[in-house]
Amino acid sequence: MDQAVLVSFDIETGKEVIDALDREGKTPNVALWAKLPDYENWRLVIASDRLDQSSSRSGYTEINAAIKKAGIPMHQKPSIFLRSMDNPFIRDLRRAFASAADTYGMRLGGQMFGDKYLEDAFVYRIR
Repeated sequence: MDQAVLVSFDIETGKEVIDALDREGKTPNVALWAKLPDYENWRLVIASDRLDQSSSRSGYTEINAAIKKAGIPMHQKPSIFLRSMDNPFIRDLRRAFASAADTYGMRLGGQMFGDKYLEDAFVYRIR
């Protein structure tokens, strides 16, 4: 099967989603496109201590509301992989890169972070 490719349109749409979350005060601490072996397609990974994580749906509901308010068409909505701040994958990413002055545009891949193998990634931010 062919490998899914991340294109500039995806990168721009991801940035629009992150900007929408920022405007709503739901600023992601971690935001990146990730190619994970569990999924055929890329996922927009988001972790934020400002998103409600009391249930598996609550954070996604807040993200969808921000996307809708920003006017991003549903057919452009990326596949989102929301993780909690205490998730091992997120903790390891933050431990490795949070002190970096600027992570935008970093490419990662071919390594384990917590419980996830990261095949490839495009980073917006890791704080």
